[in-house]
Amino acid sequence: MNALRTYAFRFAFYALSVPVVLVGPLTIPFGRRAVQRYAHGWVRMHRWLARAILGVRVRVEGALYDGPALYVAKHETMFETFELVDRIDGPLIVLKQELLRIPVWGAMASNYGAVAIDRDAGGKAMRQLLREGAAVRASGRSVLIFPEGTRVPHGERPALKPGFVGLYKAMGLPVVPIASDSGRLVPRQGTARPGTLTLRFGAPIPPGLPRAEVEARVHAAINALND
Repeated sequence: MNALRTYAFRFAFYALSVPVVLVGPLTIPFGRRAVQRYAHGWVRMHRWLARAILGVRVRVEGALYDGPALYVAKHETMFETFELVDRIDGPLIVLKQELLRIPVWGAMASNYGAVAIDRDAGGKAMRQLLREGAAVRASGRSVLIFPEGTRVPHGERPALKPGFVGLYKAMGLPVVPIASDSGRLVPRQGTARPGTLTLRFGAPIPPGLPRAEVEARVHAAINALND
């Protein structure tokens, strides 16, 4: 039964997402807020399908920061990606530069608000990130980053990528760590099963801490649901 639910969800989500993405660029002339509202409607469609077909619900613990912040999240499946852009209400998203080259979707992501990183550019990429971090702070928007760099199976605890600390130093904003256990119910590969996954917003971590301290605190907080 779980396998059937999984295939049904994937078919429904991708079948509906194709026209949603193709129509999306029509919102661009109406400004960023229009793009964001449209994207958040897509997110809520995903949430409804997950509840109706997979029997997967989302529980949120903790609270958003009252003001701009750097949100740093565990990354196990696409569920937290969808959920967090809606629940944080339109953050700039740090993502791989090549994603912006995807036809149609890339244009939507750029207009939604993205900080693109070329992960193969080494020190050049870090300098770019520092410049963009300062510009982001001036914009007054929060930022969402997945510091592990890619989706990881539930229970794994890879080290954080260096780009997180560079952005932390450049922005000078509090960090809000977010733990997720989405891979427990909807693994990247395999069969989903019904239940409630959790997104846990941790206590804010102040700006200006030494690299080793902020990395240790963030690493522990985003992995809190792996215990």
